[in-house]
Amino acid sequence: MTLFPRLTAVILCLLALSLGSAASAKVLKKKATPRHAESIGAAYAKRADVMAQMDAMARRLDLDARWLRHTLGQAHYLPSVAKLITPPARGTAKNWRAYRERFIEPRRIQAGVTFWQANEQTLKRAEKTYGVPAEIIVAIIGVESFYGAQTGNYRVLDALATLAFDFPRAHPRAQERSIFFKGELEQFLQLQQRAGSDPLGVKGSFAGAMGLPQFMPSSWAKYAVDFDGDGRIDLFNSPADVIGSVANYFKIFHWQSGMATHYPVQFDAATLELDALLAPDILPTFSVASFQARGARLDGVALGHVGPLALIELQNGDPSVDGNEPSFVAGTENFYAITRYNWSSYYAMAVIELGRAVALARAP
Repeated sequence: MTLFPRLTAVILCLLALSLGSAASAKVLKKKATPRHAESIGAAYAKRADVMAQMDAMARRLDLDARWLRHTLGQAHYLPSVAKLITPPARGTAKNWRAYRERFIEPRRIQAGVTFWQANEQTLKRAEKTYGVPAEIIVAIIGVESFYGAQTGNYRVLDALATLAFDFPRAHPRAQERSIFFKGELEQFLQLQQRAGSDPLGVKGSFAGAMGLPQFMPSSWAKYAVDFDGDGRIDLFNSPADVIGSVANYFKIFHWQSGMATHYPVQFDAATLELDALLAPDILPTFSVASFQARGARLDGVALGHVGPLALIELQNGDPSVDGNEPSFVAGTENFYAITRYNWSSYYAMAVIELGRAVALARAP
């Protein structure tokens, strides 16, 4: 995830949480259980506080209280989920080169080519409808789920219940994240009841992200579309719905057709104000003129860019080691749009580079 609206569940740098779910969803019908029985904690049916919250949820959302109690009562606490959601220890060096190698590699590139070829007309239609390039759509699906090969083995109900009711207290944002996941749990249960689907049969990531695009339930509800026109939204089995939903997500988050995602940048040591350039983080803030006035040099087509820029820093491990100097690019509003899917510049750059690699690999 990422994890706010649209989380992927990529965990090396930042947890992705931005993904989604929609009003009518066809999901997996087969009952699923976590892979290792010894990893299952107590059932939430034994938690009086949780059952009381289900009664309150039923009244607030106008859902059947008995169905909610019965359904959530079968969810289990998963210690592995609580462990995975915990951020790495402070001081852990980020490494763009290592992160990149996970995604820009031959098997994923070839799978991307195969997916593109199989869905070429749908990708063209999505690009025309939403203005989002096919290579970005293809890359998102590749990074998120390896084109459907890795959609997650956790029961979504278990994962969301664990994070809603037992979010690790040691996490610096535990209360905020618990509230977020309670909202996702509500969205998930509403989706399943409206669709007449079995909530116990849906599998996804440890954070509750689902399907090929790894949408969180709230993103499914807000951004997923019925792009194949069959009257239902299926992000597990319909490539057209997946493609259309990813493109719609970016359109809603202000993707601008024809705009580059980033430009090369060099530094003028005599005028460089690195701290000032990095202060807004990945939020595009500087005009071309103010960017260059602070010692970040652009050239070529970048000089004609219209709109704000951000200085994007990608660390390459321990900076005290020779050869590990950070990489930098000038990110545009489209770079920022990709980070709305997963709030990480490393994630965004991996998507961009995988998309470019797949496009080059399929070129005649």
